[in-house]
Order: sequence, then C-alpha cells, then structure tokens
Amino acid sequence: MSAPALPAVLAIDGGNSKTDVALVAADGTLLASARGPGVPGMLAPADTLRVLGSAIGEAAAAAGRPPRAGGRIAAHLSACVANADLPEEERELDRTLRAEGWSDSVHVANDTFAVLRAGLDGPGPHWGAAVTCGAGINCVAVAPDGRTARYLALGEYTGDWGGGHGLSRQVLYWASRAEDGRGPATALREGVCAHLGAASMYDVAVGLHTGTIGWDRALGLTSVAFQAAGAGDEVALNLVRQLAGEVCVMAVAALRRLALDDQPVPVALGGGLMTARDPVLTAEITRRFADAAPKATIRIVDVPPVAGAALLGLDHIGAPPAAEARLRAAYRAAGLLAARRDIGRVGELASVADDAVVVVGVQAGGRDLAAAVGREEGIYAQQPPGRDDHGHGELGLLACGEAGATAGDARGRRQRARPAVRRSDRDHGQAGR
Repeated sequence: MSAPALPAVLAIDGGNSKTDVALVAADGTLLASARGPGVPGMLAPADTLRVLGSAIGEAAAAAGRPPRAGGRIAAHLSACVANADLPEEERELDRTLRAEGWSDSVHVANDTFAVLRAGLDGPGPHWGAAVTCGAGINCVAVAPDGRTARYLALGEYTGDWGGGHGLSRQVLYWASRAEDGRGPATALREGVCAHLGAASMYDVAVGLHTGTIGWDRALGLTSVAFQAAGAGDEVALNLVRQLAGEVCVMAVAALRRLALDDQPVPVALGGGLMTARDPVLTAEITRRFADAAPKATIRIVDVPPVAGAALLGLDHIGAPPAAEARLRAAYRAAGLLAARRDIGRVGELASVADDAVVVVGVQAGGRDLAAAVGREEGIYAQQPPGRDDHGHGELGLLACGEAGATAGDARGRRQRARPAVRRSDRDHGQAGR
C-alpha cells in the first residue's frame, strides 16, 4: 500500500502552556493533530525542539506518515511560537526547523500572528490588531501596507502585565492581604482557599513556599477572579477591569503607532482568558474600546491559534478560499463536539436554523458554558452576525452583537441590549480563537 500523499502544511502553535500541531491538506482538510507541553523558547533551543518534535511526530503518525530521520512530513511548515519575541529568535528557530528537514519551506512568526490570521477570514491582505491573552499577554498590529507594531512582551520590566499568570498572582496578593488585615475584605480569600484545598491563605503561602502546592495550580486562579467579579466583589472587579484595560491599551497603542486607531479596523482577541468569554471581562473590554477606538470591530476568535498558523500556511501555498472554509469548518465542528461532551446531561442543544446552534440555559460542571467551551463558542445578542466593512464575518461582543456593530456602537446600546445567547457560527466566515 502506498504512503498517504504529502500534507501541504505542517502548522505549529507553540504557546506558554501548550503546543498544538496540525497537518493540513492543500484543500484545507484537517488530516491530523496533536498536543504537547508549552515551548520554553529559544533561550532553551534544545528543549523547544524536543517539545515540537514530539508533537510533530505524534501528528505525523496519526496521519499515516510516521516520521523518519531527515524525512519530509509536509511541503510547508508554518510555526507561530510564543517566546520567539525578538527577530533574532525567530531567525534562530527558522534555521533550527529547516535543519530538521520536515518540510521544503518554513515560515516562523510570533504566536500573535496566528491569532490575527485566525481572526480574519477571506482573501488577503490580512491586517488589523490581535491580542493574545492566555498564560501571558502580547499584541501585534499590521497595517494594510504590511507595516507592523509589536511589543517585546518579556514581562514587567518591558511594561507588561496580564494573562493568567499576572492575574493569578494578583488574586493571591489581594487574598493574602485580606486575611492579614493589610487589605480590604474580598471573596478572593475564600475562593483561593477552596480552589487550592487549603484552610487559610497562610496555608496557601506555606504550601507554595515548600512546594506542597504547585505553582501550576496557583497560576490557574483566574476562574476564582471571574467568579468573584461576577458576584460583585469590588477587589475582583478591579482586577478584571485592570486586565480589560491592558488588553485595550495594548491594541490601541499598537494601532496608534500605525495611525490606525481612528480607522475602521478589526481587532482579534485570542488566548484562554479571551476565549473563555467571561461576561464581566468581555463587557469591560467592549466599553473601553468604545471609548478609545470606537471604529474598531472587536472579535473573539472561534478557532484555535493552530488554525491561524495553518491558514498562514495555506496562504503561503496559494490555496483557494474553499480550503480556508473547509479548515475552519473542521475546527468549529470539533469545538461543537467538545461542547456536547462537556455539557453532558446538564445542558440542552437546540437547533434553530440551518446555520446556528444555540445553547439554552446551560451550566456545565459548575462553569458557565462560555468557559467550558472556551475557544469554540461565541456570545451574541440574539440576532445573527453580519459582515463588516472589510468583508470579514463579525463576532459581536455582548451589546455589540448586532449585525455590523463596532465598538462605538456599543456605547448607545448597552442599556437596551437583549439578553445574550451563546451560539456557534459555522457558516459566517468570522474567525479563530
């Protein structure tokens, strides 16, 4: 039996917390995928290559093309990687991947470019801004003429705050101060203790210090912040507002550097904290963009960043628009299946139209469905999305759910917006995670 045809694209999304790999055919068919741990970056190139190689090998084997030394796995490799923040780091990773011989051609970019491409569909040029807010936070803006505005995003010493790690540390900070009297009372104190199975913040601190509580658990406290903010806790609300402010200021400052902040421009939001679609955070982001960049169209991506990396690869090989549509449909279908598995017997799926599935009144395992489904489900006001001036499908953010709405439109509609429903959009071309 002959080996399967060589895949067209080997796509990599290397994040701080996980690495996703996909093999895609030239017609957009998703052939195989795999997931591994996060990439440490080019300060540890051997470790990064080991993580990538393991996930790539798993995907290749699943596609019927088990890797062999020096053997091609795909025609083109499209890698979008966090912790490749400097041009020289991107070049080093490019050289490293080429040396492996996994593909005929290689393109390496920061993972923010995958979020941007995932957030913009249809033929290029693909331009706008993208903020990824997962374990960390970063942003890129691209002008129609190809100029870019980026950040070093190396941490606090380069002016950065946000993401799951930054938010979780602030949750610990304020919960500890609430217990010892240096700060105001907050539900974060009880929430942290319950989340980590500790009797007090003293026990949490000692556990973190001695290693009996792992920092990986402590840096997953974002759900505690969102839950407390949703219940009206003022300390938690201030943290969520601060995070929303960082998301907005990163995007607007980058757009301003390209003289695009007063233009109709798409802004894609990706990463786990964005795709969880917490209603308080989402509403605050919408409000801030309405004030700072009212012509911007804000979208939370609805396919994972690895799909954005794959789309960049399909762009490279000149794939037709139907290939993009097929790939997006595959990831959206996978997301819907994941939603059904997570809902189990608690929720109810109701088909209401040929192009829509609405989830009605669902709590999944104590979490709002938006958090449970994460990257795959959109939050809309009740009408279906329209298309914006760029020809891209639009994902409305709560009050921005009306067809053609921009951030500025939300200002006058917040008071009369209808209750949101959660909806997966299979056929309207708006974008990724």
